[in-house]
Amino acid sequence: MRTVPLAGLILAVMTGMAVAEPPQVAGQPVLLNPGASPAAVPNRPAPPSAKPAQRSVKAVKPANTARKAPSTPETRSAALLALSSDPVFDEGTYARIKEALLSYADIQVRGGWPSLPADAKLTPGASGPDVALLRRRLVITEDMPVAQETGDAYDADVIEGVKRFQLRHGLEATGSVSAQTLKALNVPVAARLKQLEASLERLLGMDFVFAERYVVVNIPAAFVEAVGGDKVQRRYRVIVGKVDKPSPTLTAYITAINLNPTWTVPLSITKNEIFAHMRRDPSYLNRMHMRVLGAHDEEIDPQSIDWSSGHSPNFTVRQDSGTWNALGNLKIDMPNPYSVYMHDTDARRLFENDYRFDSHGCTRVDNVRDLAAWILEDVPGWNRAGIDAGIATGERKIINLPHKMPVAWVYLTGWMRRDGVIEFRNDVYAHDEALDRAGLDEAARAGGFVAPLGHDLKQVSIDNR
Repeated sequence: MRTVPLAGLILAVMTGMAVAEPPQVAGQPVLLNPGASPAAVPNRPAPPSAKPAQRSVKAVKPANTARKAPSTPETRSAALLALSSDPVFDEGTYARIKEALLSYADIQVRGGWPSLPADAKLTPGASGPDVALLRRRLVITEDMPVAQETGDAYDADVIEGVKRFQLRHGLEATGSVSAQTLKALNVPVAARLKQLEASLERLLGMDFVFAERYVVVNIPAAFVEAVGGDKVQRRYRVIVGKVDKPSPTLTAYITAINLNPTWTVPLSITKNEIFAHMRRDPSYLNRMHMRVLGAHDEEIDPQSIDWSSGHSPNFTVRQDSGTWNALGNLKIDMPNPYSVYMHDTDARRLFENDYRFDSHGCTRVDNVRDLAAWILEDVPGWNRAGIDAGIATGERKIINLPHKMPVAWVYLTGWMRRDGVIEFRNDVYAHDEALDRAGLDEAARAGGFVAPLGHDLKQVSIDNR
């Protein structure tokens, strides 16, 4: 298969050259709609010229998680779902990101966008040259209509334009240019192109087959979507891995819902954290309702263990079911090579934070019982009331799904929604840079994706600086 450098992909499509579409895996399309229907894709950019083209602003119904947190999981979830019912990851995602590349390549050819001064006073009611520059900046990325570019007043039009920009970038939609918003405004177009290129590259060879109902986590955006009938039916905030304990990208199948689960502590946490806790406080395991178990699940007295030793433990630590359990009251089983899963948490206050990169790699789900009820929709007796009743018994219960449900954890820092709105999130794990720094083939494998047959990732260039 002939490969095309991504920087060349942009030029190729703009000049009408043929470009290879994403490959197929095991007889099934990886992305079943590599092309784009007129309803799903915006008009192709006009050829570059000395004067920027007049741009129209599409209706904005952003899908992101960074609004001011409502007080309950239900209201947080409802607020997220109200923003958009379009999935971030579906059969047309690949094609739409290619269209986004074209759009931003067009902006780059036209000279990019202006940088705003670090000391600019950009709040409602302000006026002056910095506000005029802001208006121009917002028009270039279609956050304001061209007709509103003229002027130097921070009026209602600018407030709405800033809100649109903030929503597209996962920021709180205040309408005022905060330090975070200013930083996002000043990210150069070349960097945004790299995000789109890296996101596109991570989709190559992905072994995911879309079904009528599936679940997807977009790690940089820190949300999970339950997709049914080609629409998002549930959307929830999630807490994903810390920077030094990143959540992996993967594809798997949900096989069961586990009520009142115990937690078998991973060996790395036992060695790096449990040992340290026990050295400082010998009562730690007892307080945390944890047991030390031998090779045959026999219980071992914690006081018989030398917790000052640096050797790898030859035992496991298991936490009992209960409100204290790190997995909370519910775990979504999804066997995978990384031994990660989705689950409840005993620290639910963390869902109120905009920065939600605080786990050891698993995904904690806000309102996880509702998600479980959606997953178990076809299993009699296990609606939300049934799940609540089952948890209330305090007894462990594994509910097997009659049909496995596809689940994907993706890492998209840049993507285009079906309505043509382009969204970005911070590259928290520096995966975009890793693709450029360490080689695309190694980064793709590390991210959990498989290179398609005949596609040598080393031949792909994303250097668009």
